[in-house]
Amino acid sequence: MNPATHAVRRDAFVDAALHLIQTKGYEQMSIQDVLDELGASRGAFYHYFDSKAALLDATMERLLDTGTAMARAIAADPGVSATDKFSAVFTNIASWKNARRELMLKLLQIWLSDDNAVVREKLRRGLAEHMTPVLAEIIRQGCREGVFTVASPGDAARVVVALVSGTQEIAGELYVARVQNTIPLETVERTLAALATAYERILGAPPGSLRIVDPQTIRLWFA
Repeated sequence: MNPATHAVRRDAFVDAALHLIQTKGYEQMSIQDVLDELGASRGAFYHYFDSKAALLDATMERLLDTGTAMARAIAADPGVSATDKFSAVFTNIASWKNARRELMLKLLQIWLSDDNAVVREKLRRGLAEHMTPVLAEIIRQGCREGVFTVASPGDAARVVVALVSGTQEIAGELYVARVQNTIPLETVERTLAALATAYERILGAPPGSLRIVDPQTIRLWFA
């Protein structure tokens, strides 16, 4: 098969899966639903994916690629300071998620499910592989500008990415707690502020110089 044709067709399955995850949910989505969405045969599906779980892996990889492309564009801008770049990586990706809130809520269900521990681990590894080089580049710039003080930007980037994974888990737990009305909004704000402080201390950045979550995002998800 022509490689370009193969790639386009595979992307169509991923597009369909993302749409169905948003409208139906991953657990409710069947392979037949995907086939019906595209008018494709079961043989065509298994040409690209060996299971529904493999299709989920591909959708997660798509989201990681999207986030990484946004981060790379930010890191490559020569006219932006390192602290602004670091903050923009988080706030711009948050804005992208905000615009796809229903999809993100469905993906949160996948993330929190005990049945998807393997998916969570793959996402953690994928996040580290995709984002560590980008953040290391921003951290190096910050060291040149004198706003970050770390001995090794690459090592610091790996630590930051580990904290990013933890931040995602904490944010998910906070969201569920707010839906269940077991914590006040002030708890969310205090926890997210503590996370921002943690990033600053890892990088040796001035207090208050990094913005990890903007007020609009907090209102949209937690208020």
